[in-house]
Amino acid sequence: MIAFIVKRLGLALLVALAVSALAFFLIRLSGDVATAIAGEGARQEDLDIIRQTYGLDRPLVVQYLSWLWQTLRGDFGTSIYFKTDVSSLVMAKLPVTLLLGLTSLLFALAISVPLGVLAAVYSNSWIDRLALGVAVVGQALPNFFFALCLIMMFSITLRWLPVSGSSTWLHFVMPTIALGYYVAPAFMRLIRAGMIEVLSADYIRTARAKGLPARTVVFKHALRNAVVPVVALTAVQLGFLLGGSVVIETIFALDGLGYLAYQSITYKDFPVMQVIVLLLSVIYVLLTLASDIANAWLDPRIRVA
Repeated sequence: MIAFIVKRLGLALLVALAVSALAFFLIRLSGDVATAIAGEGARQEDLDIIRQTYGLDRPLVVQYLSWLWQTLRGDFGTSIYFKTDVSSLVMAKLPVTLLLGLTSLLFALAISVPLGVLAAVYSNSWIDRLALGVAVVGQALPNFFFALCLIMMFSITLRWLPVSGSSTWLHFVMPTIALGYYVAPAFMRLIRAGMIEVLSADYIRTARAKGLPARTVVFKHALRNAVVPVVALTAVQLGFLLGGSVVIETIFALDGLGYLAYQSITYKDFPVMQVIVLLLSVIYVLLTLASDIANAWLDPRIRVA
């Protein structure tokens, strides 16, 4: 088990390093940092001075190694647009994104677990087809379009919820629904498949033969075994929610990492963009690692290997 964790941890570090390098080169190739600092109307002499000051006249590989060394020492640089320390700026926005990701995950589980159980208990019935239809719509419908539909209904037509901002819990209702509904189908299908398999097991038939109530058989004996794979999927989906919150935060103007990333792209604030990409990728890699460890702990075949 220890060897398995060490191997997965090494792979996770390599993935995080590869993502940081890829993001660095793509960001640098997307525009001129010197022009972003000096402005569009800057003279060539000023641009040359800025490139020499920030080391932008060096090869990209040397720039990346220098940035990586500074990052490993905890120096994330200064924001070009916000004129403040990047680490403090990112840490100030992170709680909003974490809150949105956690609430979206809870919302996804709240709708997927009941639908998955009902679809399995009433397999091949109209309830099963309805649950599968909800799952298909959730996965096929783009979350930005669903977010706009929610705004049209609950903010413009009914005037129940605020359109943008993050000052109260009401501002998180529509973003949570829009983001959580997109990942709910994966949970629902997994629970449905697990419940169908468990409900056909011998110990379930024995429990029914003893005369146990149907609710006890389903929720106490079947569900707690069917949700075991969901534990591993939860970590991966949380990482996906954190990384995929950029569009939703931009639409609803939530003051989180996603909206900060959008602003950084708009103003070509390369230091902030780089740190956000690195932070979200590291979080996703760590959550994936936690998912692998959970699978290894729950599956004896992996643990033996």
